[in-house]
Amino acid sequence: MKSLYIRIVVVTLFIMMISSVIAFIGSNLYYQKILKPSNDKKNTEIANDVVDLFEAASMDESTFFEKTAKLSYQFYVTDEKGDGTFYGEEFRNRTLSPKVIKNVVNGDTYHGMAEYPSTTFVTGFFSNELSNSIGVPIEIDGKPHALFMRPDIKQQFNEIHILLAILLLLTISLSMLIVFFSTRYLVKPIRGLTVATKKIAGGDYSIQLKENRQDEIGTLAKSFMSMSRQLMQVEQMRQEFVANVSHEIQTPLSSMKGYANLLRSPSLSKEEQEAYTKVIESESTRLAKVSKQLLTLASLDKDDGFIKCESVNLTGMLQTLISQTRWLWEEKDLALSLEADEVICSGNADLLYQAFENLLSNSIKYTPFGGEIRLSLHKEQSGITFRIEDTGIGIHPDHIEKIFERFYKVDESRSHERTSSGLGLSIVKKIISLHNGDIHAESMPDEGTIFTVTLP
Repeated sequence: MKSLYIRIVVVTLFIMMISSVIAFIGSNLYYQKILKPSNDKKNTEIANDVVDLFEAASMDESTFFEKTAKLSYQFYVTDEKGDGTFYGEEFRNRTLSPKVIKNVVNGDTYHGMAEYPSTTFVTGFFSNELSNSIGVPIEIDGKPHALFMRPDIKQQFNEIHILLAILLLLTISLSMLIVFFSTRYLVKPIRGLTVATKKIAGGDYSIQLKENRQDEIGTLAKSFMSMSRQLMQVEQMRQEFVANVSHEIQTPLSSMKGYANLLRSPSLSKEEQEAYTKVIESESTRLAKVSKQLLTLASLDKDDGFIKCESVNLTGMLQTLISQTRWLWEEKDLALSLEADEVICSGNADLLYQAFENLLSNSIKYTPFGGEIRLSLHKEQSGITFRIEDTGIGIHPDHIEKIFERFYKVDESRSHERTSSGLGLSIVKKIISLHNGDIHAESMPDEGTIFTVTLP
């Protein structure tokens, strides 16, 4: 059964069959334990009432029992010798023990219905046998006789038998029909999901599924659509990433190739050769930086959540960083200050140093000559807060939410720095996230930028 539709239909029909068998067994037990004794008691009372009516009626035996039999009863009236007469519908089996007849004639009551053998099927109620009757003593013409009586089930339930048979047949037929159509309705959205899965496997993410259902299928469709949109975003990011990497690598390579061709010219002066050589060196440095940053991001993505932590003195780290970058900020005559508490945290020292170095390098790069950079590090109840503020060129509000995206550059025309790859802040964001921290930026054009890092 490869088809889910066939499986559901077969399982449903199997459940219907098992339920029917269980219901049948339960009904049989109910009849044997409750209905059969009740039925015996009720018919015993009726038989005694018939005897009372006969004794009170002024008509002969044959007339009375023929008329009474028309009320849907079967009778057998006999004496001790076994000479008797049947009235009403014919009994299917007339076998009855002479001992039973003798006991009833002598005044006992025969409970044939209650004593009828139990079987797998509910046959006791419908078994048209003389032994499945009620026997009571009766006096006819001054002589003791035995009266055996049972309801004429055929006459009483003939119409209802037909009605029940039609009802059962219609119930089974309609149930099977409804199962076939309802199962198709249930399987239809799953088939849609199968088609959508094949489309996604083929690279087509533009799928549409009905998400208005409130059941598990609707939840699955919503999750599937969400997954499809995420996969589309990932694919777009992948394509954009490949395009950006290609651009970042292709640009310096093209530049190096062009200047290398110029160096072959025999008419170049020594100054031109030296200038072209410096350009090639600069572009190769830029290419090496991009490659290193890409390797760093790949390593961080691979080791996401599994960094090696140790005790890190952040205050000492910042003091070391300021000392090692001294020539950069002094070259631009920048005023740099540090206000810090004594802070020690758990983290990866190399990664945290790289993150803070990238932030400080950016501030130095985009702060004009004679500007100011202020660093602060404090312990707070919510955690550790590092803040770096500069008086640089700033960032427009339209770009502030995108600066942490890979390869995103705010405005290349505003900066003459050709060494920027747009990966530095992405690396910072990734490192801070790996330390369960957060980073955000505040900036206005020509008013400077503030980066705030919070760590647990």
